[in-house]
Amino acid sequence: MAGIIVVGAQWGDEGKGKVVDVFSAHADLVVRYQGGANAGHTLVVNGVKTVLHLVPSGILHAKTMCMIAAGVVLDLEEVIKEIRDLKEAGVLTNPEQLKISDQCTALLSYHRKIDAAREAKAGLEKIGTTGRGIGPAYEDRASRKAILFGDLFDRERLRAKLEASLDEKNFMLTHYYKQEPVEVEPLYQRMLEMAAELEPYRSRDTSLLIHRALKSGKKVLFEGAQGTMLDLLHGTYPFVTSSSTLSGSACVGSGIGPSLMQKIVGITKAYTTRVGSGPFPTELDNELGDRLRREGGEFGATTGRPRRCGWLDLVALKYAIRVNGITSLALMKLDVLSGHERIDVCTAYRLDGQEIKELPVNSSDLSRVEPVYKSLAGWSDDLRNVRSIQDLPQAARDLIQFVASEVATPIDVVSVGPGREQTLWIKPLFS
Repeated sequence: MAGIIVVGAQWGDEGKGKVVDVFSAHADLVVRYQGGANAGHTLVVNGVKTVLHLVPSGILHAKTMCMIAAGVVLDLEEVIKEIRDLKEAGVLTNPEQLKISDQCTALLSYHRKIDAAREAKAGLEKIGTTGRGIGPAYEDRASRKAILFGDLFDRERLRAKLEASLDEKNFMLTHYYKQEPVEVEPLYQRMLEMAAELEPYRSRDTSLLIHRALKSGKKVLFEGAQGTMLDLLHGTYPFVTSSSTLSGSACVGSGIGPSLMQKIVGITKAYTTRVGSGPFPTELDNELGDRLRREGGEFGATTGRPRRCGWLDLVALKYAIRVNGITSLALMKLDVLSGHERIDVCTAYRLDGQEIKELPVNSSDLSRVEPVYKSLAGWSDDLRNVRSIQDLPQAARDLIQFVASEVATPIDVVSVGPGREQTLWIKPLFS
């Protein structure tokens, strides 16, 4: 068996979509296990860009089966849009290629409405969510009031659960947020329409299908959303997402035991980015940061928001390696660093006059640290046409070696551009 988890090792936007797309050429099954449409995975194949929010990134490989597991909050409107766009592009011609768990939490219009109203009311204290309704949908699941994907196919149960949910949500919308209420009947009818369109992709038990695939020796990739530092329990709380983004969530969200997992691949950029509020020790709020944003195309695939940019933070990366049990790394966007005379890498923090090499778990402490940098030589070569590690300039290879040595974790793959062909392998994924 070969169960491989792909996890973001920074604040999200590391390039997981490209990695999973490239890895999927060798996989039988790709499973999306948590998060929702707040994720934005951008794939570039033969110059054509595809942005996915819910459908797993393996969908562009016709022989690879894809699943959306129970841990995902499923925005029904968004997944329908993605499926339609894929079919229009000549992809997903066989509905058997995509299966959606009956146990997914259905994310509906009122979740988005509450999310937006909450952020607006928070003012300067807002978290910086995408406004996609992810938090309110997970809240419904935790309070045992969620409408599940499987409920769409039982009209009586769906109607009863929707009425009960809106009774509470409309009270909150009208009395606390001063918003217009959501009417039951139009939403109910729309949900019936969506159910009919999504029924070909329904799976009553994805956990069982994944388990059988692993036991029969199939190669299975588990694709996460966001990044380690946005984890609900172990991220920079409260500036985090609403689900667990760690590798352990792949087991929980998919319904698979950890003994069936073989490798955990952490995805990191050669620099660091963050969207929204919260501490960011290596942030470059200057022309250098603007340059990284511009040359790296650092704008959110989901929201279009500009990302905050900074140098690579090895203290945070080592933390991600520890809490995820990462066995190897994929280093993304190395090409963006071309043209820099000097490249800084954060190897420690200074907090209250003392140098520390472990990440403070308290966000207020993390917001006060000063990064301690190691400067490495840069390079002027354009890396986008490089097709082997050996052809990289020496300074680029030195950077790769330095990072791997500092974090005591091998770097098995390096990306020098958004295309599949711009992927340099140091060690094969499936051994």
